Order: sequence, then C-alpha cells, then structure tokens
Amino acid sequence: MESDKQTPIRIALLGCGVVGGAVATLLTANAADLAARVGRPLQLVGIGVRRLDRDRGLDLDPALFTLDSEELVTRADIVVEVIGGIEPARSLILRAFEHGASVVTANKALLAEDGPTLYAAADAAGVDLYYEAAVAGAIPLLRPLRESLAGDDVTKVLGIVNGTTNYVLDKMDSTGAGFTEAVEAAQALGYAEADPTADVEGFDAAAKAAILASLAFHTRVSAQQVYREGITEVSAADVQAAKDMGCVVKLLAICERSEDGGVGVRVHPAMIPRTHPLAGVREAFNAVFVEADAAGELMFYGRGAGGNPTASAVLGDLVAVARHRVGGGRGPGESAYADLPVLDMGDSRTRYFVSLDVADEPGVLAAVATVFADNAVSIETVRQQQVRASGDDSYDDGQRAELVIVTHAAPDSALASTVETLLELPQVHEVSSVMRVEGD
Repeated sequence: MESDKQTPIRIALLGCGVVGGAVATLLTANAADLAARVGRPLQLVGIGVRRLDRDRGLDLDPALFTLDSEELVTRADIVVEVIGGIEPARSLILRAFEHGASVVTANKALLAEDGPTLYAAADAAGVDLYYEAAVAGAIPLLRPLRESLAGDDVTKVLGIVNGTTNYVLDKMDSTGAGFTEAVEAAQALGYAEADPTADVEGFDAAAKAAILASLAFHTRVSAQQVYREGITEVSAADVQAAKDMGCVVKLLAICERSEDGGVGVRVHPAMIPRTHPLAGVREAFNAVFVEADAAGELMFYGRGAGGNPTASAVLGDLVAVARHRVGGGRGPGESAYADLPVLDMGDSRTRYFVSLDVADEPGVLAAVATVFADNAVSIETVRQQQVRASGDDSYDDGQRAELVIVTHAAPDSALASTVETLLELPQVHEVSSVMRVEGD
C-alpha cells in the first residue's frame, strides 16, 4: 500500500488568469500540507491556456503550459476549470468526465445555464462535480446548503453575492457619489472590470442566485428563470431617500419558498433597514443570510471575489474530491427531486418605496391612495413635503410636493400596476423613484 500512497493524483488546470494563477501557486507552495491532508501527493500535470507567450508573473515551470486543453484533460484524475464562460469550458468538462476525471469548477455562468447536463454526465461517469467557488468566493456557502442543511428545510436565501455592486452602492451611501463616479472608483481599485455590465446589470448575481436556489430548494433553476434588475438606475437621490428612512440600498439575490409551494428567485436593488445584518456589509464583501425551519437564521460573510479568496474555495473542493479518489466513494450529486414550480416575478410578494412628484393641491393624497386601494395594495407609511418648482410652470401656483409612500407586502404585479396607474393621474407630475423594500 505504501506505493499507492506515493502515487500522485494528477491535476489539470484550465485557465491561468487571476484565479488560476492563485490556484497554481497555492497548489505548488502548499504541496506537502495538501499531500498530508489528502493522503497522496497532488501533482499539477499541466495548465491549459490560450496564449503561451503571456507574462503571468508566476514562478511555474514553463513546460506545464499547453495550448492543447483537450489532450490535457485526458491525462488527469481531477480537472480544475477556471476559464469561465460557456465554451470551451462545457466541452472540456464533458470530455474530462468521459475520461474518468472529476471536475472542480468556479464557472457560475455555465452551471446556471446548463448545470443539469453537467450533473448527469458526472453521474454517468461516476465522478465528482464540485463548485464551491462559483458563488461568494472564499465563503463556505454551497457545501453547507448541499450537505450541512441537507436534513433541514431551507425557506429563504437572501444575500449580497456581487462585490462590485456592493462596493458601488456602499460608495454612493458613504460619500454621496453618483453611480458613474462610484463605478469609476471601483474600476480604479480593480473591483470592477473595464466593462462592468455583467456586474452592474445583475447578470453575475442572477447566475449565482440560480445556483443557490437550485441547492436550497432541490429544484432546477436556470439563470433565465431569475428575475434580474441591475443598479444602473439607482441614483444618489435614491440612496439619500433610503438614508432618510433609516435604510441602505443593496443589490440582493433573493430565493424564497412561497406559501403555495413555489419558488421565487430574483435579483434587484432594494432598501433594507440599517439594523439588518446585511446592511453592515461594506465595500466588496459578500454575505448571505439563510433561513431554515430547524436551524433558524444563519449568516455567511467574507470576501466574495479575488484571486486568493476564490482559489481557497477551489482548493477546498480539490482536497475533498482528491480524498474521494484516495478513499473511494463520491460526494453528493444533484438533488432536484422537489421539482418545485419557479414563480414569475409578478407572483412574488414584495414591498415598495414610491416617490412621487405631485401638484401641491387639495385632493392629491386621496387620489393617490385610491389608486393603491384599487390595486389591493396596502399603504404602510406616507410622508409629504413641499418642494418649490423653480420655474416649472406645470402647475398654476408654481409649486409641487414630494409624496413618499412605503407599502405593505403585495404581489409584485399589483405594485407594478399601481405605479403604471399613478402615472396616468393628472396630479402626478412624475414617479421619481420606485424601489423594493426588503428585510423586515
């Protein structure tokens, strides 16, 4: 058996960007400790890249790098995929399974789009598919959902899962900066890409929400089924209005069970009270709040992105999968037995913050309240203040008022219909701001 203990487990790495470089560095620097934890050495047999001539600033053997990733995955026991995107990642992962290799991936987009295909292929091959690093970087989140809470019923997952948007909104809250200025600050610090669309439009968070909902509710949820709304329309005025209410604006991923047994999955900016645990999550950090029947309320917090934090999650999966290779057996596969219906956004129950620019005249509040009542939306609070129009001749007296309304929870479709009808009132000059409110 001694010879078996000395036989290395062959590791192929696909991608050598920020995360891949950190994985390769930690894998080689911590080789002795990792071997002790696994029971056999972990040998990096190759790194698949798109260019060989790129200076990556890494102290690695140049002979490890190859352009032939298809060949590389056929000679590995475990493939680590950190190239991202749909193709060639999907094809390479499926090829790895065909050749008996387990896979560790950080590819949230692929899992959210075509996870079932990968789960089925891994199951058919009798190998592992692990992906802790796909959501929330270094934070141990997916494994608790998949394993630690497997005997419980999760009812809600509410979280900040995108560090870029959290930094932008935190900057707007703490300094009064506008959206564009805050994004530029995030880019200067490396928290945002040159093209931040995937982050600020909510695509990244939506993919993560799909993965979280699939695990939490044992139901297949794709990114296309997630309601998505980014932060590009969040203004400094919105952030200030939240402050006035004792709230802060966050881009939230919300996955919840409905009373009738469906699953609602959505990503959008929302106001949450400053007393809520998520309100104190600053800068580029992530945090996820989980509610379960028996466990109660749990919160996971930490660095949600970056080379070393994400590499930490990758290596955690790598050790787990390698131990299965040494001791036999596999980790848990896909659990989609519940097959719950995924609700449309209109069926989700939310609260709204609505700011109206209205004529400062008698009867306005009554007219507005009637619209809410006609749509079966209950008003929680109303605040009105006079605002001088400064040359606006829309009203005879040259004055207008700001009407701020917060509603009780109602179907999102009813709230959307309410806002549409408000725009038709002659007394309403403008619907200045509309934002959902979460975290009672």
